[in-house]
Amino acid sequence: MKIHQAFRKLPALAALLLLINSLATTPAGAKNNARPFGDAFVLATFPTPPGFPEGIAVNGNKAYVSGPARFGTAGDGQPSLVVAFDTRTGEVVRTYPMQGEDLGQDHANSCVAFDDAGRLYVVNIQLGLVRLDTESGQQEVYASAIPNIPACANAQPGVPCSPTAVDAPPLANDIAFDEAGNAYITDSLQATIWRVAPGGGQPQIWFQDSRLDTPFGANGLRLNPEGTKIYFALTAEGVNQFGAFEGGKIYTLPVVDAPTAADLEVFHQYNGEGPDGIAFGRSGKLYVALAAPFNSGISILHTDGTEATRLQNAQNPFEPYDSPANIAFNKQGSLLVTNHAFATMIPAHFNVLDVYVGDKESPLVRPVLP
Repeated sequence: MKIHQAFRKLPALAALLLLINSLATTPAGAKNNARPFGDAFVLATFPTPPGFPEGIAVNGNKAYVSGPARFGTAGDGQPSLVVAFDTRTGEVVRTYPMQGEDLGQDHANSCVAFDDAGRLYVVNIQLGLVRLDTESGQQEVYASAIPNIPACANAQPGVPCSPTAVDAPPLANDIAFDEAGNAYITDSLQATIWRVAPGGGQPQIWFQDSRLDTPFGANGLRLNPEGTKIYFALTAEGVNQFGAFEGGKIYTLPVVDAPTAADLEVFHQYNGEGPDGIAFGRSGKLYVALAAPFNSGISILHTDGTEATRLQNAQNPFEPYDSPANIAFNKQGSLLVTNHAFATMIPAHFNVLDVYVGDKESPLVRPVLP
């Protein structure tokens, strides 16, 4: 009431100037504050073919999304892609087909990360770690593909091997850099985390443990904000008779040259959900994509490992979340989430969601690399 009375006492021009001034001083992000926590909409749709988006990284006002993360691509004639979307409009800005893939063999892109120069590193299961100049489009192999190593029970003494019960092929998955420029890459089927030295070359075994030998093992990984620990997801400890995930954990390891089995610690235990990609917010909370088809969503963990809350589908079991794979932050307090949709395979669900959480990114390490 007092505000209305004050306006009636002001000349019309003065009132107009007061209104303009109040609008000019409104914080730039205030319009996003009107969005409720957990509000989600489809920002963009990944091209089909190939579909099955996985990795996502944001640089400026562009989100770079990679795919397809799937098996059975041999002979499809479609190269793997990185697609740049405008984070404000969802418009496709540019598409980067991967160069040099043998399309007669299985080929796929998994996750992505940036260096200090704005070059994008793409985990390609066939080529290795590909460095992409997003301005020129030039591509080069920065590190070779992770090797297929035998199960230790079948290996010759002194030969690199995998602590798995049976031989399994490599499956390079997520990537993160440390301050020294080392790249860490999870191998979901060989119970191994690899490390690539600054400058690239051959990936080296960094950590192995039979506890990672599960139907789908080491997956999303990130360094904590202090840069002292690696957090990574183990997607499924088992699969039940109905084909549903059992278990799933978030583990931690110290960022040292040679972590031991005793260094592996459980940060959070899931039951029936499949944790996939992860990302730290500036709040210190850990955001976890839950990829199990009927338990899809985003789990938000406190710094002590307890779950703060969970964002899940309310009515349709596959909307808006359909096996989300990976997470990045935009500048407006939202998560950008790739929907992998590996079980439903609905083309319209191969998308990028914008999910409002009122948090900002804990800055990722973008090392200076030769």
